[in-house]
Amino acid sequence: MKKKLLVTGACGFVAGSVIAQAILDHDVYGVGQSKLTEDVDSLKYYPIDLRESKRFSEFFDQIRPDAVIHTAAISDIDFCQKNQELAKEVNVGVTRDLIRLCKEFKTRLVFCSTDTVFDGKKGLYVEQDQPNPVNYYAETKVKCENLIKQNLPNAVIARLALVMGLPVLGKGNSFLAKTIEKLSIGESVQFPSNEIRTPIDVITLGRALVELAGNDFVGIIHLAGNDHLTRFEIAQRIAKRLGYSLDLILPTNSSIMKGRVPRPSDVSLDNSKARHELDTPMMNLLEGLELSLTFPKESA
Repeated sequence: MKKKLLVTGACGFVAGSVIAQAILDHDVYGVGQSKLTEDVDSLKYYPIDLRESKRFSEFFDQIRPDAVIHTAAISDIDFCQKNQELAKEVNVGVTRDLIRLCKEFKTRLVFCSTDTVFDGKKGLYVEQDQPNPVNYYAETKVKCENLIKQNLPNAVIARLALVMGLPVLGKGNSFLAKTIEKLSIGESVQFPSNEIRTPIDVITLGRALVELAGNDFVGIIHLAGNDHLTRFEIAQRIAKRLGYSLDLILPTNSSIMKGRVPRPSDVSLDNSKARHELDTPMMNLLEGLELSLTFPKESA
């Protein structure tokens, strides 16, 4: 019998990859606030506002999943800073309810955190490094991490690096898709040269999260690629691979961009633990880009 996997935020960018790759081997349930933009064979999708605690609890009791991959969150950093009560309600409140339900039904939880829990002063962070968030979005993620450590010690906290790739299901929030759209019409795009990341492609990330939902790993793990690059360098390498003029990729300093909440400078993640613990291989930027570009063709 296939194990039941529940994916929250099922209409999102990361969840789309998880669902597409889990559907063959799992009985997949998806929940989200939006209407699915396309039909997915075998996916059981339920439009539920996860803030409706009673309704979500009844739904959870009805399906009793073996594992949950919790991707649902308000992830827009600037929006979270301006709407802190809503961000707290969605990011922290929903996670608190989910922890309670996973504890009650002995369900495995894989929680998606972020590289931006760190202040960016060190770089190449390992799992044991102490978070020190510089914006409210990251604060909500740290609060969730602490709640999980205190109440659900057999769970997984997966800190995700910058996610790169094309949407597998629906539109998703893909900076690559937006960048290609602008470059294809000759429009220049600015990328911060002062922000350093370790980008992971969305296909590898989906595979790693599904693997974590089914294995015995517990604790914190960094899911990140093998390259340590500025966001400007990331964009340059992508543009070169796709045949666009490098003149269209312009460097900027994110600290002087108008209306932009502070971001940490270097939140690159050390992925040694992921490379040691997981069968899913971590990739460099161009390997991950190729995987993302060809995945829909391979799975069609």
